[in-house]
Amino acid sequence: MDKSPTLLVIWHSRTGASEAMAKAAAAHEAAHLLRAEDVSSDDILGAHGYLFVCPENLAALSGAMKEMFDANYYAVLGQIEGRPYATIIAAGSDGEGAQRQLDRIATGWRLKRVADPMIVNFSAQTSEEILAPKHPSDEVLENCRELGTGLAEGIAMGVF
Repeated sequence: MDKSPTLLVIWHSRTGASEAMAKAAAAHEAAHLLRAEDVSSDDILGAHGYLFVCPENLAALSGAMKEMFDANYYAVLGQIEGRPYATIIAAGSDGEGAQRQLDRIATGWRLKRVADPMIVNFSAQTSEEILAPKHPSDEVLENCRELGTGLAEGIAMGVF
């Protein structure tokens, strides 16, 4: 990662929804997109802000996103305090469990939430609906682009 201010967009997806939303949010030139499984502590330390994008699975963060936090939490603890973050959660019903869990982790890192949580409800309630590929609407993808652009611009301008 270069030395210019960057927004690190970390994502995990099972059905395509979080991936599509993360890619839309990372459209800004100062955004760096990484799958949760590929994130290292150096990536986290090298970024100036974060956007975490993942599904809620069984009322919690997806396992891959939780593993990313588990693998990197202590390696960056005390070194990223005050950096801005935001979240996008793909949910089948409410997304609040994953959102709450992610916010607790961010609080431990002493990150600063700079945008309201974005929870996108896909209303998937049956096994078939839950496992089916998801396609966020154009409006949702535009909201993701706006969130990513706002975060990247805010970081670059030193607003956060």
